[in-house]
Amino acid sequence: MNDRYDAGSAGYGADQYELVGYDEYGRPVYRQVQAQQTRQQTYDPYAQQHQQGYGYDPYAQQQGQQSAPGYDYGTDGRQPASGYGSYDPYGTVPQQGGPAQGTPHDPYGQTAAGTTGRQPRVAEQTAHIPQQAGPDHDREAAAEPQRDYHTEQFAFVEEPDAHSEDVIDWLKFTENRTERREEARRRARGRIVALTVVLALVAVGGVGWLWYAGKLPGLSSEDSKTGSATAAGAQKRDVIVVHLHDTKGGGTSTALLVDNTTTQRGTTVLLPNSLALTSDDGTTTTLAKSVEDDGSDGTRDALDTVLGTDIQGTWRLDTPYLQNLVDLVGNIDVDTDADVPDPAAKKKGEAPLINKGQDQTLSGKMAVAYATYRAPGEAQNAQLERFGQVMQGVLRKMSSDPQAATTTIQTLAQILDPSLTDKDLGTFLAGLSDLAKGGDVKTDLLPVQNDGTLSTQASAAIVKNVLGGTAKSPDKDAAVSVAVQNATGVQDNTEKARVVLLNGGFTFRESGTGTVRATSRVVYADAADKANAAEVAKTLGLPAGSVTKGETSGSADVSVVLGQDYKPSAG
Repeated sequence: MNDRYDAGSAGYGADQYELVGYDEYGRPVYRQVQAQQTRQQTYDPYAQQHQQGYGYDPYAQQQGQQSAPGYDYGTDGRQPASGYGSYDPYGTVPQQGGPAQGTPHDPYGQTAAGTTGRQPRVAEQTAHIPQQAGPDHDREAAAEPQRDYHTEQFAFVEEPDAHSEDVIDWLKFTENRTERREEARRRARGRIVALTVVLALVAVGGVGWLWYAGKLPGLSSEDSKTGSATAAGAQKRDVIVVHLHDTKGGGTSTALLVDNTTTQRGTTVLLPNSLALTSDDGTTTTLAKSVEDDGSDGTRDALDTVLGTDIQGTWRLDTPYLQNLVDLVGNIDVDTDADVPDPAAKKKGEAPLINKGQDQTLSGKMAVAYATYRAPGEAQNAQLERFGQVMQGVLRKMSSDPQAATTTIQTLAQILDPSLTDKDLGTFLAGLSDLAKGGDVKTDLLPVQNDGTLSTQASAAIVKNVLGGTAKSPDKDAAVSVAVQNATGVQDNTEKARVVLLNGGFTFRESGTGTVRATSRVVYADAADKANAAEVAKTLGLPAGSVTKGETSGSADVSVVLGQDYKPSAG
């Protein structure tokens, strides 16, 4: 195999090759060096250095003989190890079995004598790389024209870098993270804007509700001093009047239970017995007298006229029913303001039934005793305020469930006013109980002047703001004004005389106390008031001889000085 490439066969052993350059693929290109005598005749510009190696002259082949590279195969017995042959690009070196030495070599494959019979061929390369294919393949390659490549025919292909994917992934990650951050910022801004809008709407709605409910500071119906009549009048209220009848000691105590459904606040308004009312026949009377004489219907209408209210019903609560009510709700807690003696005590100096102090737990019996207690010489308003404390304690202990509260009222087995049923009263008390447990029920005392009339300024906070009405006291000029000075030595006689006079249709004015005297005196200044003075003496239970003409105190029509002969029970 490959004998034709044996450097030692057919005279190729002596050829020499030298490196002339590198092809476009970076492979070395050699050429054959001419013999010594040929180099002396022909100048080879590339023969500057000699290097042993492989060589092949595609044009130095003789007729009938294939050329082979002058490669020394050593001692295989086929080719002599004569070394490398010389390469003559111009054909001047005689080859084995070829033309004589000195015959010029045709580079296009034609000899000088033209006797070889070989077809002319075109030389396309000047050297042959021994590692390439054999001469047969070289001849076929030589027959093909070599292409002339230009720069514009080359295209640079970017080789994929092992790190390019990582770079792309990192860029994508960075871009995605930036987009996510921007999206998160946009969402956060959107949430902040939405939250701000919601808070603004809630604030506006809350302020509007407070304004509508009358709880806005400075604008509420209870805080406003002027211009609140319209707002207070527009509010919806449920009002029930309660009359406590003391079945043992006598006397009554009256209060208004007010449930303002607009403001969600409740109020217990205490009404003094001296409150001047107009009776059914048009005469002036007092609240206490009206309750005894006119009953529930007449008193309710009179209160509506004086206070400008709309009372839905009357609850007559006798002391035995109050005791049962307190026991049913499970006792009450009250801050007592006085030591209350036991009404059943037979001896003086016994321990009081109720001790003065805070958070005193009262049973039914104790609650009745405290609500009706009035110390000697004490005004009726003090006892009225104790009654208000008991009612407040009952409301706090009453069930907030309408059905349960109704059952409690039905258990009392009391006869109610036809205008108020068990269910209506139970539902009303349940609503107030819910407000009382939340601290939204307060107690107010209606301010009444000595003559029983209502002062516009003093009663504005109660009549206008709480009740939503307008004070309409009876005309003071229509009644005879009576100034009373207490000279009996008993302080309580002044209050008793006032009640009697108010019930008699007179206007009462207090003139203080004086030196104790045995007899009473009734004085009038104008002769026209003589008859009125006689009527005053009769009302107070004084003898007719006590009436005399003289100077009256202040602007009163009649002045009265009460002496020790005054008997309150006679009035």
